[in-house]
Amino acid sequence: MKTFLTLFLFTICTINASAQNKQPDTVNLDTAKKTQLVDASCGQCQFGLKGKGCNLAVRINGQAYFVDGSDIDSHGDAHADDGFCKKIRKAKVQGEVVDNRFKATYFQLLPETAKKNRS
Repeated sequence: MKTFLTLFLFTICTINASAQNKQPDTVNLDTAKKTQLVDASCGQCQFGLKGKGCNLAVRINGQAYFVDGSDIDSHGDAHADDGFCKKIRKAKVQGEVVDNRFKATYFQLLPETAKKNRS
């Protein structure tokens, strides 16, 4: 009976541990769809879009769109020195423009590149 109880508890713990996978901050990349490199920033502060507060936006082919599917606060402090309200950053995205909004199915903010020191 003791062996059965030990085996039962071990099985329950194993199942419970495998079920606790954390969701990533971005939606999974669909390898069948094309990704594109875009400018990403605060739509109001950097791209001049009309709206209330600060909201994530992307610029594709010179046109800015608010983003659905990812949030400005999911990528750090928007008001920090390297945040979206102060800088335009590069992002790799998947999705499509629907009703003048970018519906993101994948959004990955790329690291800033170090500026080269000119001598």
